[in-house]
Amino acid sequence: MDQLWAPWRMAYILDAKDAMDSERCIFCEKPKQQTDEENLIVYRSQHCFIMMNKFPYNNGHLMIVPYLHESDLTKLPDKILQDLQQVLNLSIKAVKETMDPHGMNIGLNLGRTAGAGIVDHLHYHLVPRWNGDTNFMPVISGTKVISEALSDTWRKLNSIFKKF
Repeated sequence: MDQLWAPWRMAYILDAKDAMDSERCIFCEKPKQQTDEENLIVYRSQHCFIMMNKFPYNNGHLMIVPYLHESDLTKLPDKILQDLQQVLNLSIKAVKETMDPHGMNIGLNLGRTAGAGIVDHLHYHLVPRWNGDTNFMPVISGTKVISEALSDTWRKLNSIFKKF
């Protein structure tokens, strides 16, 4: 059988293990660093920020994150919930304008059993979808093909978010 190499997957595995084993929270640390392009942060509001997923399911995979470190959606103050929804709406508009997807998946994974990789800091995922974006690659080789560099996607999205 031929091998398809995806060496970037090891970085994902090690980062995910680090995030789960560590007391540090990337959603608390990254916004403080003020290096938005390096940290893939494309937008900031008063209570939330938008960060590209470093290991995306699809091009344009975003995470909408409150600054408040909280795992329980019901404990977020109304002003943060409102901002979170408004920033999610901006994300939808920006992805539509930038990437023209055929659809989107939007959701929260609350708790490890529900699929949360970072359990203690809730965040929405927005994943653009296109007809035919699921193919044999993930099934046969466990590899997802991402057709655009993260830095290129960041520049496109960031320029759109600057308009808002």
